Amino acid sequence: MNVNLRVVEREDLPLLTEWLNNPEFAGEFMWWPQKSRTEQEKAYDNLPPDTKQFFIEKKDGTKIGRIGHFMFGNLLEIYYYLVPSERGKGFGTEAIMIMVDYLFLSRGLMRVQATADVNNFASQRVLEKAGFKKEGVIRKSGFTRGKWTDDCLYSILREEWKEPRILAKTA
Repeated sequence: MNVNLRVVEREDLPLLTEWLNNPEFAGEFMWWPQKSRTEQEKAYDNLPPDTKQFFIEKKDGTKIGRIGHFMFGNLLEIYYYLVPSERGKGFGTEAIMIMVDYLFLSRGLMRVQATADVNNFASQRVLEKAGFKKEGVIRKSGFTRGKWTDDCLYSILREEWKEPRILAKTA
C-alpha cells in the first residue's frame, strides 16, 4: 500500500480551505464554491452524521488529496480528488479501494456509487480500475464553470466486491 486515509480534523481546515479555493487545484471538472475559513469551519461543524471526509496521505504523511462519502437519499456516494502533481500515479485507485473495503466491512451496504464528469476520462478509468461499473449518464447534473455538465454514474455492488482488496493485505 502506498497511501493511508486519515480523518480530516478541525485543525486541517486551513489546508482544505486553501485547496478548495484554488482553481488550479480544482481542475476543469471539479467545482467548489469559494468559502472563507469561517464558512469552511461552519460546514465542518454541521456535517451530516453519514458524511465523513479523509485526507489521502502518502506513507510519509504528505497530504495529497481528499476522499469522502455521503448519503444521497438511501444511497452512499463517494468523492475523491488529488493534488495535480500526484494524479496519474495510482494513488486515487488505491484510496478508492481502501474506502470501498472500509465501507463494505463496516456497514450493511449493498452498493457504493460515484460520479465522474463525462469528459473526465482519468477519473472514469480510476473508478473502473477500483472495480466500479458504469451504469449510465446523468444528464445536466452539475453546473461547472458557467455551463451545465453531464456525469457518468458508477457503482460497485457488494457481490462484485466479495472481499477486501486492500485492507486485508499486509506489507
